[in-house]
Amino acid sequence: MSPARGEPRRRASAAGKRRSLLVFTEGLRTEPGYLRQWHRLHRERAIVAIDPFHGPPLRLVERAAARKAADLRGARRGHGAAYGEYWCVFDVDQHPNIVRALQLAEAREINIALSNPCIELWFVLHFQDQHASVHRAAAQRTSADLLGCGKALTPAALDQLVAGYGDARQRARHLDKKHELDGSPARSNPASDVWRLIDRIRPSA
Repeated sequence: MSPARGEPRRRASAAGKRRSLLVFTEGLRTEPGYLRQWHRLHRERAIVAIDPFHGPPLRLVERAAARKAADLRGARRGHGAAYGEYWCVFDVDQHPNIVRALQLAEAREINIALSNPCIELWFVLHFQDQHASVHRAAAQRTSADLLGCGKALTPAALDQLVAGYGDARQRARHLDKKHELDGSPARSNPASDVWRLIDRIRPSA
């Protein structure tokens, strides 16, 4: 099955031994801009395509699952290769159906990069710790202050995020451990596992 007009196509000749990822993002600007920066830096290692569909978590996972199924059917019929990995990037925010979205993703083997409360928490972790629960508006303000920009990430902000990635990854993993030790549910506020997706794009340390 061929992708609809406007959807990313994967060229088999370009794949080679590179990892191939198709990513579905909730946001229109922030997440795509951030991920394209990583792709530009490591295009020799990974092919990262951003699907043009954007929406709330459950619809995002449904779209990713449908696209994956269609790609796999097409591959079996000799209509090109499916992507190696399918990812959804979204926030907890105030969205309903988060649990359903995560359950569907697990059932359909769709990878999830989730931030609680929002992607800006992930950006904040590049600069400082955040141990206490934080409202999305506060995380967005802090991120804007630290990066000097809002939803549209500037080249300077993207450079800062790449440079601080190791610190952010470490802080995010410490938050996961904190929730585990204090009995909080996984991915409780504050939390982000965007690093799991970035680790699939960048070379291992």
